[in-house]
Amino acid sequence: MIRSVCGLQRASKQTFMQQLNHAGSDLIQQRERRHRFGTSEKMKVNEVKLISPGLEDEMEVSGYRPCLWKMILVGVGAVCSGGLLLLLLYWLPEWGVKSTCTHTTLKDAHTVLLRTTDEFRQWFRAKVHVMLAPGKKPFDSLASQPENQLPNGDGDLGVSAVHEDYYGQFSHRQLVQVHYFIHHSTRYYWNDVIQNFELYKGLEDVNVSCASLHSEHSSGLSKTLQDYRRLFFGENEIAVRVPSLLKLLVKEVLNPFYIFQLFSIILWSFEDYYYYASAIVFMSVISIATSLYTIKKQYVMLHDMVAAHSVVRVSVCRGNKDIEQAMSTELVPGDVIVIPANGMIMPCDAVLFRGTCIVNESMLTGESVPVTKTSLPSAGEEGASSYNMDEHKKHTLYCGTHVIQTRFYAGELVKAVVVRTGFSTEKGQLVRSILYPKPTDFKLYHDAYLFLLCLVGVAGIGFIYTIVLSIMNKVPAKTIIIESLDIVTITVPPALPAAMTAGIVYAQRRLKRVGIFCISPQRINMCGQLNVVCFDKTGTLTEDGLDLWGIHRAGDGSFCSPESEAAKDSLVNTTFVACMATCHSLTKIEGELSGDPLDLKMFSATGWILEEPTEEETALHNPIMPTVVRPPKHIAPESHQSNPLTQSMELSELSACEIGIVRQFPFSSALQRMSVVVRRLGVKHMDAFLKGAPEVVASLCRQHTIPQTFTETLEDYTRQGFRVIALAHRQLESKLSWHKVQSLSRDAIETNMEFLGLIIMQNKIKPETAGVLCELQRANIRTLMVTGDNMLTAISVARDCGMVRPHEKVIIADAVPPKDFQPASITWHYTENQAQAVKDNEYHGMTGSSVLLQILEIELDEGTWDGEVSQQEQSYHFAVSGKAFAVILEYFPQLVQKLVLRATVFARMAPDQKTQLVEVLQSMDYTVGMCGDGANDCGALKRAHSGISLSELEASVASPFTSSTSNISCVPNLIREGRAALITSFCVFKFMALYSIIQFISVILLYSVLSNLGDFQFLFIDLIIILTIAFTMSLNPAWKELVWRRPPSSLISGQLLCSVLTQILTCLVFQVLAFLLVRQQSWYETWTPQSDACNVSRSIFSLRVNVTDPQNHKNIRNYENTSLFYISAFQYLAVAIVFSKGKPFRQPSYKNWLFMLTCIGLYTFLLLIMLHPFPAVDNFLEIVCVPHDWRVTLVIIMIGNAAASFLLEILILDIILWRLVFRGNHRACRPAESSSAHTPQVANDRWASSVLSWLFCRRHKAPRALYMQLALELQEGSEWPPQPSAVTYASDLKSSISDLNVAANQNSTQAKSEASLKLV
Repeated sequence: MIRSVCGLQRASKQTFMQQLNHAGSDLIQQRERRHRFGTSEKMKVNEVKLISPGLEDEMEVSGYRPCLWKMILVGVGAVCSGGLLLLLLYWLPEWGVKSTCTHTTLKDAHTVLLRTTDEFRQWFRAKVHVMLAPGKKPFDSLASQPENQLPNGDGDLGVSAVHEDYYGQFSHRQLVQVHYFIHHSTRYYWNDVIQNFELYKGLEDVNVSCASLHSEHSSGLSKTLQDYRRLFFGENEIAVRVPSLLKLLVKEVLNPFYIFQLFSIILWSFEDYYYYASAIVFMSVISIATSLYTIKKQYVMLHDMVAAHSVVRVSVCRGNKDIEQAMSTELVPGDVIVIPANGMIMPCDAVLFRGTCIVNESMLTGESVPVTKTSLPSAGEEGASSYNMDEHKKHTLYCGTHVIQTRFYAGELVKAVVVRTGFSTEKGQLVRSILYPKPTDFKLYHDAYLFLLCLVGVAGIGFIYTIVLSIMNKVPAKTIIIESLDIVTITVPPALPAAMTAGIVYAQRRLKRVGIFCISPQRINMCGQLNVVCFDKTGTLTEDGLDLWGIHRAGDGSFCSPESEAAKDSLVNTTFVACMATCHSLTKIEGELSGDPLDLKMFSATGWILEEPTEEETALHNPIMPTVVRPPKHIAPESHQSNPLTQSMELSELSACEIGIVRQFPFSSALQRMSVVVRRLGVKHMDAFLKGAPEVVASLCRQHTIPQTFTETLEDYTRQGFRVIALAHRQLESKLSWHKVQSLSRDAIETNMEFLGLIIMQNKIKPETAGVLCELQRANIRTLMVTGDNMLTAISVARDCGMVRPHEKVIIADAVPPKDFQPASITWHYTENQAQAVKDNEYHGMTGSSVLLQILEIELDEGTWDGEVSQQEQSYHFAVSGKAFAVILEYFPQLVQKLVLRATVFARMAPDQKTQLVEVLQSMDYTVGMCGDGANDCGALKRAHSGISLSELEASVASPFTSSTSNISCVPNLIREGRAALITSFCVFKFMALYSIIQFISVILLYSVLSNLGDFQFLFIDLIIILTIAFTMSLNPAWKELVWRRPPSSLISGQLLCSVLTQILTCLVFQVLAFLLVRQQSWYETWTPQSDACNVSRSIFSLRVNVTDPQNHKNIRNYENTSLFYISAFQYLAVAIVFSKGKPFRQPSYKNWLFMLTCIGLYTFLLLIMLHPFPAVDNFLEIVCVPHDWRVTLVIIMIGNAAASFLLEILILDIILWRLVFRGNHRACRPAESSSAHTPQVANDRWASSVLSWLFCRRHKAPRALYMQLALELQEGSEWPPQPSAVTYASDLKSSISDLNVAANQNSTQAKSEASLKLV
């Protein structure tokens, strides 16, 4: 029994130990879980997520909540710093948030910290708001929400008060809290599913199909649902609120520049420098007033432009038949509005699902050509596809566009579903880009801040020196503080930003005089650095209009002879002319034909007449009344006109020629075609006519109807620069009724067509184009063509206007995406040169495309790199289509930069692809300019460093520059002014920096004898000399021509730093020389009011230490002060003249008569008061009389100073060092010199260049710009460009890159030689 009890005890003990072990393991697991949970919670707290990924507004977002102890510390710091800490936190939002808040999850955040993901990496802060709503998403169904009222005490009264007007009708429903924040007029709402904030754009957020828009969204919204959605989307208005003058004033005054000025003014007031402080206050007030006036004016202009038609009364559908009048501000996505017959200004983005509209979209595209908008397809593949504004823009009415007139069925209304409202609309996005522009990314401004930091460092040295020196001389503490802080205001001049802005303001005025208007003045400087300019073709390089050159009909599988006129009597009854007369989108507005210029030319060439039904005629018929076209009455032969028996026959023939346009499929740039369904009068069946790009039309035609010589004929026309359009026809089945045609899909109509022939249009190059492009090329500026036109036409225009020279080859990169297990590939086709086209006529017998795509050998010139690009770089150009560009971006990213480096022609480019091209060029360190007529170029114009719009319509507001002249002659004018403004900025900055250092040297030397410059001396130097010189030296106009050199873009460059440092050393040497020499003069003594060095013999003076006079506590009047004042005054003028350079970027300074008069006047005045003293002037400037010999000595020192400054700047830096050292960075872009240029002088220059480059550590220094490095790499390689007819596969490229990486690990030198593509 004892044994059993012991066994039980042992068993229970084991059980207890097991339980203990289990408990311990459970405890450890719980601990681990808690640790993991805590770690995950910590990660959640510190999470940084992306909002709007992939879009232009992509930002990183992190959450914060207020922290009491941090806020207390910041408050204490603000009090102790006199409010400076609050200013610092205001200027730096990141510090402002992190210093007062702690990290938390986004869901619990009270404040969010935002940072853009672009190259600017800007910080923003936003407060998180909470609203009460029946649902958490705008498109939730209210029917599924519980109808329980929120319990008492659980509601947020502060929140509900904001939306109390809406909450009354939702009081019977359960209200939930919705978190959101507002940034740049856009709301971001919290989404529990994705645990992030998201942006609600509109109806596209629910991926609604085209068919469901007809079936589910065509009846409209109830009033309750509309009010619910308005909680999320807000009022439908683009609110540009003009800020009050007080708000603008506070924002302007809180600028760091004005804060520093305020600090300087307070400091000068303590020193009794009231005059100069008053002058600075006066200038600051004028500057602030001018700035406020300009900003206020811009806000008012933008407000008036937006508010002109932003609020209108609209007819809103409340069910199938109920229509009520409402204000446009009440619209939300999903509402159905009625478009009146007499048109309207669209207050929102809406998709048309019933009827047809004629719209003027000039506000959006810059083209005032009316556009036809048709109803959204509801059947077929298009009906099943999701609605997308970009893909279905031919059915979308955009906010701000003008609906001119509508077409509709009898008894039916033209209706549209609201898709987007407010700032989410296309117009809203345009206004947002103006209200919140991206900062100007220019190296000059970045370097200017670095240079100012260097000046602050110099000020710091002077600050410490002053304190130590003052303590050693037992100067009172108040004087130590004031004088040491005064050094800071001397070294960092408060007038620097205003002086640097002067050149830009003057350039802006000169641009305005030549018809170029600027809304972003800071970009004028960027124009001076442009090294590549992209041009649109139609309307930019060539004329807007097209002229009909001729027609080339086809029949029985072959082409007929070309004909110059389409209005011949013999062609009236032909199908070809019927297609020309009907396949267009023309309409009559106030009795005048209006529409696309190409359609107008094509229709007018037929001589036919277009008639549109009136409203009365439309009301009398059940189906829509068609637009009718018919030939003119005079087509009948003259012999018939006098015969009464033939008149009845003539009328019947005319009526038989009348054709009604039953349905229209508008032109689509994506499909590159348009089509119509028509019916002849008296004919039972209908016909379909098609017009579009020849390649596309041919692919939709039956093969036997296409002439065998189609490819050769097309290439022959396009090579000559003609724009070619193909026509096709199809007879539809007799059983098709009018109503059934309206529901047919486009694909069902545009198939099995019969090829009719070609229309040849001539697009003439503008007379200014060739000369401007030649001027840009001579100035070492690349020119590219970016067009939506045909590839071969674009190449031909590029050759005609000089972008591609006659002897240069053009390589077409034809890329195709992967298909049927075949990888993506690029085929390299070599086009023939125009000069060889005549010689190679014997090849016309070859089949296919062998005429154009001839295999030409590349003659590679062997050249060694001497900082220059060989002639090989100039021997070929790439041409890329929009489709190929998209494929290369996706499947050949490693080839993009190589291709773009030598690509000149980009054809069939969509608007977004133009923007992508600009971004690729910018990634290669190009400074990119874009010139277009505003149509489809808005994105690229905004994205480029310098966008120039040739259209003055409303869409051009997105472009930094707008030209009133409709040709590209504005481009070199803008670049010239940009270069002049940039050089002016450099000159002014260097001058202001030297002014600070010269005055710093003077003050430091005077501090050593416990002296300083006087109040009126400061006033004379700063106000009379510095400001007048700084503002007049900026008046030099631009040089009359563009040179191949570009001005430097950086202040931290070798040439500019050498210039500044040599002038600083020169000024330092001569000031110290004068300071030491004056103390060695026999007449030198401590100056007193009784001293008279001018008249008393030198022998009676004894050398004594210069100590402070009790009657002159500041010790301003002394010989050191007078000598340094004269020397420094002349130094200011000397460096101003030396830095004010003219050719090759600005006109010579002697043509700037105001600057010359100022310099001559100041020189004359200074020499006069120095050589012939005036007691009144001496007393005013607090200078003392010195012997005449010493005055002559000072003049000799000044002449020596000026000569040294001139020789160092002009001879040493501008001629010797620039020629032999600093221009090395530019040689990579300059055309190669011929081999015959190797003269002894050139050899000597190269030898000297090598020695000096070694001396300046610039030997074999690689260029900084990425495109230059890439050009040198390609020059050394032997496998680029690819061989004729070669094919590059994506798989081969990847394997080549992997092989390259392996080789790089083994031997980096060997890897460089193996970095070639596998070409098959």
